[in-house]
Amino acid sequence: MDNRAEVREFLMSRRARLTPEEAGLAAGPNRRVAGLRRSEVALLADVSVEYYAKLERGAIAGASASVLESLARALRLDDTERAHLFDLARTADGIPTSGRPRRRATAQSGAARPSLHWALDAFTEGVAFVRDPYQNVLATNALGRAFYSPVIGDGGRTPNLARFQFLDPASRDFYPDWELFGEMCVGVMRAEAGRDPHDRTMQDLVGELSTRSETFRALWGAHNVRTHGTGTKRFNHPVAGELTLAYEELAITAEPGLVMLVYTAEPGSPSAERLRLLASWAASGATAVERH
Repeated sequence: MDNRAEVREFLMSRRARLTPEEAGLAAGPNRRVAGLRRSEVALLADVSVEYYAKLERGAIAGASASVLESLARALRLDDTERAHLFDLARTADGIPTSGRPRRRATAQSGAARPSLHWALDAFTEGVAFVRDPYQNVLATNALGRAFYSPVIGDGGRTPNLARFQFLDPASRDFYPDWELFGEMCVGVMRAEAGRDPHDRTMQDLVGELSTRSETFRALWGAHNVRTHGTGTKRFNHPVAGELTLAYEELAITAEPGLVMLVYTAEPGSPSAERLRLLASWAASGATAVERH
């Protein structure tokens, strides 16, 4: 990925979404754009118009932390967007981002570690799985294999949440909030790509999805970034039915780039009962999905 182009398009997209009123400025007459002008961003960030124009052309190498902070405040960036801007700047400076090595060749082997599977299997009342930066589901607990049976399929290819989201029609049944899930998926991938734009595996995945999915291509072009963290999601499982689950994302410090996600239901809720029924279905041998 071209770092200068990534910087240019990210800054332009953030400027375009922020109105003068939201930034505390008078809009004035004869405006040709809905968002801020370059001169207005420069004013808010306390830099010259010429310097901001240089930054927006993608020439962000050498920008100081104070300038980046001022720019983040001027554009009203949230924490994830701010981190993405700093990642892009570090890449322009030739500095590895987030302390993560460029090569992630050990990710698959790390997910095969027996102790990690023991940890996953210790979650008996919720869905637990390990995901890599490319949205591959590398390992699950027993309930996770039953829960993600539409994604895992026959167990032939490593299941990938992004491919399932954008290339498999079954995803629209599994995810009642399909559009929201798509935005979240692409936002997480965008943030990962900003940490290492030279990652060939991510480039190949983005290229594949952009070629095969118009929706993915449009979302990728929006340059929105996000982290997963915590929240609530709705699912429509082919066996368990409608489920509303809370999720928590946990970093696996022994394997940089891998995360464990845990989905649980509110105790005593209909979703909790349906998860128990799904666990019984899985334990009965109704699913033959193999562990990855």
